[in-house]
Amino acid sequence: MRQAGSVVGQVLTLLKQSVCPGMKTWDLEVIASEEIQRLGASATFKGYRGFPASICTSINEEIVHGIPGDRVIVDGDLVKVDVGATVEGFVGDAAVTLGVGNVSSEAQALIDVTESSLKDGIATVRAGGHIGDIGAAVSHLIESRGYSVVKEYVGHGVGRFLHEEPQVPNFGVHGRGPLLREGMVIAIEPMVNIGDWRTQVLDDNWTVVTLDGSLSAHFEHTVAITGGRAEILTQV
Repeated sequence: MRQAGSVVGQVLTLLKQSVCPGMKTWDLEVIASEEIQRLGASATFKGYRGFPASICTSINEEIVHGIPGDRVIVDGDLVKVDVGATVEGFVGDAAVTLGVGNVSSEAQALIDVTESSLKDGIATVRAGGHIGDIGAAVSHLIESRGYSVVKEYVGHGVGRFLHEEPQVPNFGVHGRGPLLREGMVIAIEPMVNIGDWRTQVLDDNWTVVTLDGSLSAHFEHTVAITGGRAEILTQV
């Protein structure tokens, strides 16, 4: 799983370096697909439940599961890129939100707090802890800053399949939920909105957007519990 995670981290790093105004989201798909293959992995998302691309690209009010296509990225956009890679039957999964060009102070603050909430969630992970510890840490930071946490989509276990048990919500209560054990691998992925937490799915049956049209950000890492603590496998 370290190999799969490393591929994901390398691909996200390349996309972060490549994204710029004037590109189409499909350009990011091509870059990612070629890099995944070059690194000896396969694209986990391609064909998953019929998903038609190797990565997800979601812009501004789009939260997750956006399909790469002809949409042109413009200055000030928030581009969420989600990447999955499979190596020798094991999966890595991670996402980042990229501010393109001159983003507004409001948008940058959203990016910063979402990334910080992921770090806070990861910091709580330990063998003997609980899933609720993660969600409590994430939601505490987000809600204390006046943002909302998406409740309809959550993190998950990762292994030989992209989505495994347990679910890892971005809200919860310390000391509650499934027990965290040595050797567990989970994907923690805060999705944070400037406005209300509610969502809807577009007519493509994939792209999830904020119901009120507000900006959203998304960060994700796959982490393993090793030596009693969290090891980030998808470091960017």
